[in-house]
Amino acid sequence: MGDYGHPLTFGSFLTPGNADPSRVVGLAVLAEQVGFDLVTFQDHPYQPAFLDTWTLMSFVAARTRTVRLAANVTNLPLRPPAVLARSVASLDLLSGGRVELGLGAGAFWEAIEAMGGRRLSPGQGVRALAEAIEVIRQVWDADARGGVRVDGEFHRVVGAKRGPAPAHDVGIWLGAYKPRMLALTGRRADGWLPSLGYLQPGDLARGNAAIDEAAREAGRSPGDVRRLLNVTGRFTPVGRGLLQGPPEQWAEELADLALGDGISTFILGSDDPEDLRRFAAEVAPAVRDLVAAERTAATAPAAPGPVPVTAPAEPPVERPPAGAGAFAVVPTPDDGVRRSAIRVWDETTRPTGPAPDPARTYTPHDQAGAQHLVDVHDGLRAELARLHDLVEQVGAGLLDAGTARSHINTMTIRQNKWTLGTYCESYCRVVTTHHTLEDRGIFPHLRAGDPRLAPVIDRLEQEHHAIHDVLERVDRALVAFVSVSDGMAELRAAVDLLSDTLLSHLAYEERELVEPIARLGLH
Repeated sequence: MGDYGHPLTFGSFLTPGNADPSRVVGLAVLAEQVGFDLVTFQDHPYQPAFLDTWTLMSFVAARTRTVRLAANVTNLPLRPPAVLARSVASLDLLSGGRVELGLGAGAFWEAIEAMGGRRLSPGQGVRALAEAIEVIRQVWDADARGGVRVDGEFHRVVGAKRGPAPAHDVGIWLGAYKPRMLALTGRRADGWLPSLGYLQPGDLARGNAAIDEAAREAGRSPGDVRRLLNVTGRFTPVGRGLLQGPPEQWAEELADLALGDGISTFILGSDDPEDLRRFAAEVAPAVRDLVAAERTAATAPAAPGPVPVTAPAEPPVERPPAGAGAFAVVPTPDDGVRRSAIRVWDETTRPTGPAPDPARTYTPHDQAGAQHLVDVHDGLRAELARLHDLVEQVGAGLLDAGTARSHINTMTIRQNKWTLGTYCESYCRVVTTHHTLEDRGIFPHLRAGDPRLAPVIDRLEQEHHAIHDVLERVDRALVAFVSVSDGMAELRAAVDLLSDTLLSHLAYEERELVEPIARLGLH
């Protein structure tokens, strides 16, 4: 148990209400825009207030490009497994490999019966789910010989043609809580997907143990099963309990769940756009940083103990560590493009750190730590590009508003202002959080490990303060933007200056620190 080492991903858990169908679609599109990896929807086919989940997923797949989609979780008693398998594979092909399959044994049996489903006992539900998984996997195994054959107690398929195969290896994630379902998860599933609100203290550890044991008995590795978790909470200025507090508290608590209970996918249950923005912009990056730092520290070689002084018969032959090679992490270069006429600092006065030793080799683990810095910065660059897109979209909207064609158009523009404002504020907060983590953790570690880096780190810290001032300028422009009718020029100028300073800073930091991070590790 503990950390299974899976890459961290983050998702949203949306209510498919049909009172305003465009709202849930808009939330799904927003989730992709702010950087979520996954969007999931409740699946309750007997609920007349809900859109049909699979129809909704198809519509959302056509409106998005990168985010993955899943039911959370599919109501199996009302979804025949052979038909479900082809539905999943078809949507996966149409979406370019962006569909996963959450499955549940069933609940709310009176409603299921009212829709024509069969009421099952808990034991029957587990057996029916096991049979369904076998049907689904056989349908997807399009290259196997013969038809699909499962002569089960609840599901019977006698020679159906196989296929289509999905575009990628679709994960089957089970919503499981009881021992028999947990054992099935370990034997046959690719993921465990419970909800934190349904768990008691210690349930995650006990569930992991049951899944791990069943996986080993089935000849699998426990790491074959990803651990996902639906979470809910409230963002508040002061901590009031688990996931009841500021974003930094959320990040620490989710990092603890990742490192202590192996959770690698966190899915936020909320239909509040601001919650989605804050979770994606402030919580998710901080969790990634905290977990990466702990994983690096946990795998760093221990300090050597005292070595007896003996005269070797002949000098030892130095050999590079297994898998070691030349440094291969590529810093992102500064393209030199500047949008603003203002210069916050003189780039020609930036110090340079020590030149790397050309004879040194680096293990894959060494280089992973360096690559992590580039990956974090790439996330900031992608968010900055989205910010520019939003500014341009809203600018176009303001020009339309100038014609004052209708009250509806005016309300749409106001909503666009609010959306842009909250997005900008969230982005400013995540930049500040990232810099704080560097100032308090990474920079002191590098400074102590190689004093020659001190001038570079001093300069980077000075630039952090300068960027903070630029973020304050963006904040002031936002106040003007939402308060007056002609604030777009000031906002665009502030965002252009933020783009110039931040992209220049990130390129400089990568140029100077990726090799030292590989050499000295992250702290």
